[in-house]
Amino acid sequence: MSAGSATTGTTEADAPAGGRGSGGAAALLGTDRRRFLLVLALAVVVGAFTATVPLLRDWFDLRVYYGAVDTWVHHGGSIYDYRVPGTAYGFTYPPFAALGMLPMALVGLSTAIALALLLNLAALTLVVGVLVGPELRRYGWFGCALTACLLALFEPVRDTFSFGQVNLVLLALVLSDAWLLSAGRGRWAGVGIGLAAAVKLTPALFVALLLLGRRRRAAGVATAVAAAATALAAWAAPDASRFYWTDALWDTSRVGRLAYVSNQSLQGVLARLVAPQEPSRALWAMLALLVLAVWARRTSRALADEDWTAAFALTGLAACLVSPITWVHHLVWLLPSFAVLLRRRRLRVAAALYAVLCSSVVWLWFDDASGLDGFLGGNAYAWITLGLLLWLPVGQPRPDRRALSRRASATPAAPSTAAPAISAAPGQSRPASSGGAAAGRALFAGGAAAAGGRATGREGTEEGAEGPAGVEGPAAGAAGASGSVPTGSTRPSAAKPQSSSERASSYTVVPPPA
Repeated sequence: MSAGSATTGTTEADAPAGGRGSGGAAALLGTDRRRFLLVLALAVVVGAFTATVPLLRDWFDLRVYYGAVDTWVHHGGSIYDYRVPGTAYGFTYPPFAALGMLPMALVGLSTAIALALLLNLAALTLVVGVLVGPELRRYGWFGCALTACLLALFEPVRDTFSFGQVNLVLLALVLSDAWLLSAGRGRWAGVGIGLAAAVKLTPALFVALLLLGRRRRAAGVATAVAAAATALAAWAAPDASRFYWTDALWDTSRVGRLAYVSNQSLQGVLARLVAPQEPSRALWAMLALLVLAVWARRTSRALADEDWTAAFALTGLAACLVSPITWVHHLVWLLPSFAVLLRRRRLRVAAALYAVLCSSVVWLWFDDASGLDGFLGGNAYAWITLGLLLWLPVGQPRPDRRALSRRASATPAAPSTAAPAISAAPGQSRPASSGGAAAGRALFAGGAAAAGGRATGREGTEEGAEGPAGVEGPAAGAAGASGSVPTGSTRPSAAKPQSSSERASSYTVVPPPA
């Protein structure tokens, strides 16, 4: 090293710690400033997009809930009598849902909207915490802010907020059970699923998931909670309960048109194919059974590896497909699938699907979904749901064979147990037989070293362990090094059996084969 370079190195090494600390702090502040500006710019874009591009829903569903509860409590009418002025749409959920919404009767519509926003925000926070909470905590405020912006663009989430829907609350209830099962706290598992199934029927498929996973206690809890909630609603509103279970439940026209482009279920796909005629219920039932068979098979594989996140994700996908009506805002049930894709490093797939589900592309076929373009584009979200059900990675990831091969090739060879050859002192004679034995030992040690070198130089450990003509171990290395089988004068003497302590010491570098 030259004097100048040495001087420079000394000066840098002797720089005061305060200087380095201030430089690090400045760099950190610069990074935080850039992150803040990025989040701020993204928030402006998200705000402009949600305010202008998509159709705002004007809290339509929340107005239905509020009007039904108000009619029931303040005007003595039935829950199912109310209709939104100028429309044929009214309350379509089981009576227990109305029972849970009773607090809205105590406040005005504006307050109810504000409370619904806060409730959905809390539910979304819980959903994100269960699905990707540990990952987000590594990125601090920046990761949380970026996730919030990305979720605000996601059409099912933004529609849930804009409609004032309950989907995120139901998803949070179901995922709370997933967290309890994954954390080994299954005592209370099933309560969330039971409550969700009492509010809407679609989450009842998660009871079948619990049975499939042999969590009979949790399945029993979910069933008991759903039955108790339904019985409570029947006691509080007997006429409404009778009407719902005997009439309203089977009348899909109360919910909306099956062929409406927002219906991204299997029945919605069939309805748009044959519109304006009614789709075949027999064909829909057959396709639904096929979807459930695929769901059962793939979910069983996930449960075999205790992959509850993937199992819940697959169940949400199947529920969206087999439900008679799955509006776009119901597709918040796809969020667990995105968590699975992110954990399995399928980032490109997740980004592509996310972009489509932010685009509102299906609304391009709002007026006419006929033709091949309508079949593909108008049902884009249904195809995404079906593709995830078929190809979502489940179970434990397979080990990387190349990584295993690299680790095996990097493992050092076991030390040779052969004694080193001792050369005779100058002028000292030795018997021929002793010299031959020493030469044999030297040849044996050299062959073992050569075999060990070949073993570490190759990717597979089996190729390095096997010599020519099926000879294994050090003898194979000796044969390969000499090019011929040792003769009687050069053949090494038989090795003595190792004691247990010697065998243990020879395994300290390379463990014995399994």
